Amino acid sequence: MPARHDDAARFSRMLDDTVTIEGWCHPRFAAVAEAFARNFTDRDEAGASVALVHDGRLVVDLWGGAATADRPWQADDLVVVFSATKAATALSLHLLAERGRLDLDRPVAGYWPEFAGNGKDRATVRMILDHTIGLPVLRPQLKADCITDAAYMIDHLAAETPFWEPGTRTGYHPLTMGFLAAEVVRRVDGRSLGRFFADEIAGPLGLDFWIGLPEEHEARVAPVIIHRPPRDAQTTPFLLAAREPGSIANLFVFNSGDFAIRGVNTRAGHAAEIGAAGGITNARGLAGLYAALVPGGPLGFSADTLAGFAEASSATHLDATLLQPMRFGPGFMLRMDNRRRPQPADSLVIGHRAFGHVGAGGSVGFADPEAGIAFGYAMTRMGPGLLLNPRGQSLVDAAYAALAA
Repeated sequence: MPARHDDAARFSRMLDDTVTIEGWCHPRFAAVAEAFARNFTDRDEAGASVALVHDGRLVVDLWGGAATADRPWQADDLVVVFSATKAATALSLHLLAERGRLDLDRPVAGYWPEFAGNGKDRATVRMILDHTIGLPVLRPQLKADCITDAAYMIDHLAAETPFWEPGTRTGYHPLTMGFLAAEVVRRVDGRSLGRFFADEIAGPLGLDFWIGLPEEHEARVAPVIIHRPPRDAQTTPFLLAAREPGSIANLFVFNSGDFAIRGVNTRAGHAAEIGAAGGITNARGLAGLYAALVPGGPLGFSADTLAGFAEASSATHLDATLLQPMRFGPGFMLRMDNRRRPQPADSLVIGHRAFGHVGAGGSVGFADPEAGIAFGYAMTRMGPGLLLNPRGQSLVDAAYAALAA
């Protein structure tokens, strides 16, 4: 984890009788602290953390609000960051590739022979990363605890027929991406995804970031507060499609078990290695992960590999799952500014050469090599939308504004 900047000052502000913000903030990035405070006063934040690394030094490290109804958020509290986990999972595949143990352009079946059936024999590992492999959901009715049963999901994915010819269409894989990637890691390395990530990435970097949380850390996990859309919420193409039985959106919403509404706040859910949605960390962990992605950095990625993270390996005006424009690098989301489009669509407004990933409800981590920053935001109360909601975007905007000033 990057060291704190020498000029980062201790920060403490009581917003009311129940909400206090603590941490450190460099004076140059005071706008981030102000935006963080406004999230509590104006945008219904409950408990959260935000972190920013600039030129290799931690310049913002703030936390605040409540972890539970009777406990304030502490410096080392953790929370499920949902799909922001996908970046950690992707980096596990990239690290194996960087070490010459995995070819991203080789068919998945070359490592996992049982996967070859039903038209998947030429589907490559890279297609897992850029959401073109054609398995965004599963058709058979799944059991309630399917997401915490990796072997069950792997068997179903090996037997499934793709929704399109692999490599010919982009469609976000909300949960299946993690199981596909994890099985490739296991077949190549022998370790589970969570063990590999802990041994080779989180451990060496000193990150408090887990894919499969050890029980000794359970008391530090703040429960997720599920978002309940108001009755008058804006209808989007995705929500309309979710009402159509058999559609990809419908199968994702209604045939992916109960992790998102029940298992996410259980010990079993925290212990499970859910590579697409179950990572547990905080803003410091997210920012620290991306801060390591620099040429000559501790993970040993080459400059060419890192530059490739910001290259769009798949992009579409109509994602097969989310039904809106999307852009992906190999395992990362890229800048998606959909604010001026005529139909409702969510955005991730980051730098043009930045790469990262959002999580359901609004958590986000990203790196912007041109700006020299790595950013993380994690929270308990989920917000609306499919990508970055106003709470997270306000923090990102403040960070860029501080750099520009």
